[in-house]
Amino acid sequence: MQHKQTLIKNARIVNEGSIFQGDILIEGEYIKEISESISAKSADVHIFDAEGKYLLPGVIDDQVHFREPGLTHKANIETESKAAIAGGITSFIEMPNTNPQTTTIEKLNEKFEIASKTSSANYSFMFGGTNDNLDEILKVDPKQVAALKLFLGSSTGNMLVDNPEVLEKIFSSTKLLIAVHCEDEGTIKSNLAEYVEKFGDDIPIKHHPDIRSEEACYISSSKAIELAKKTGARLHVFHLSTAKETALFTNKIPLKDKKITAEVCVHHLWFTDKDYDSKGTFIKWNPAVKSQSDKDGLWKALLDDRIDVIATDHAPHTLEEKKNVYTKAPSGGPLVQHALPAMLEMHHRGNITLEKLVEKMCHNPAILFEVEKRGFIKEGYFADLVLVDLSSPWTVKKDNILYKCGWSPFEGTTFKSRITHTFVNGSLAYKNFKFYDVKAAKQLTFNR
Repeated sequence: MQHKQTLIKNARIVNEGSIFQGDILIEGEYIKEISESISAKSADVHIFDAEGKYLLPGVIDDQVHFREPGLTHKANIETESKAAIAGGITSFIEMPNTNPQTTTIEKLNEKFEIASKTSSANYSFMFGGTNDNLDEILKVDPKQVAALKLFLGSSTGNMLVDNPEVLEKIFSSTKLLIAVHCEDEGTIKSNLAEYVEKFGDDIPIKHHPDIRSEEACYISSSKAIELAKKTGARLHVFHLSTAKETALFTNKIPLKDKKITAEVCVHHLWFTDKDYDSKGTFIKWNPAVKSQSDKDGLWKALLDDRIDVIATDHAPHTLEEKKNVYTKAPSGGPLVQHALPAMLEMHHRGNITLEKLVEKMCHNPAILFEVEKRGFIKEGYFADLVLVDLSSPWTVKKDNILYKCGWSPFEGTTFKSRITHTFVNGSLAYKNFKFYDVKAAKQLTFNR
């Protein structure tokens, strides 16, 4: 059967540390050919002239909360995966703290079922660890599931794994990559009690990084790393937020050989504690957005390869929820639509090259999670591709925000760069704020 063909002409292709002008032929779901010049062999080839635009591999976001099942008043897989492809994210890995939580194989399969029907982007899920589900953890198929997620600080729900014996048993027993949220619960609780005594529930938001402090992060991440070294577990530390923690990671070996890896999120690279005055609880995240010197330290570690990946930790809540007083306002915000435009803005400001940006958002998540045939622009790989116009400014406004929750911490920000086209598995799924109902998304698989 003749596969449909698409030809992208005259693109500036960003891949594996270089940028070159060229053409890409897509056949069916795959990249068939990459060359300086390719001519269409038949009349029914769809041709896109990408003159002046940059072609990137689709972004792989290794940390999102799409809130389905159980919390769908905030978001669902359908709405948020659409926002993701509008933001150039073609694959996501979703977290287990839904309701019910993804801590049994049965609940995991239910999520795969939902995504297979409604997701616009390629999908996988992390399995959740608790103090008492080791038997279920050992049943997980590492070829189908991205990783095991452990909360070592009770970020959301009751998924806190706080029994040291259980923790060591999990680290020693599983072959899965273990992804961790590191904040020390005891430290946070005692800090919070101190501030509640002083202010009641209406604690000024600027104290969020004092409550969820550098110390809380460092105690927890250093312990997790110690345990990984002791047990030989494969550990990935989510969302670093302090300069101090970056010293725990190495750039002396290639990513594929690292047993302990780190990630930073877009908000910790963009905002600082100075922004609490204007943004309030809209930038209340766990871990907290901290000081300018923390932000500088994170950038330094990202660029020198101690930090391996940039992700979003997309975690929407309703406006009503966010408008609560400090102790009642949930942490987290939506990011998938604006993460790549924000990082491209950082490129315009001279913080990061396009090649490095693609390495951290596309190549490295694929290497780190051993994602099959994605994250690179290579012949034989799935055609997950994003066309970007670096000089087509647009402003984030209520009427172009695609998240179900309807708000963004970037509202009012003007980005210089626009995602113009997103291809998912060879199909054009999005073009300039218009979606195509192509149902091209697939479950991610892993080379393990």
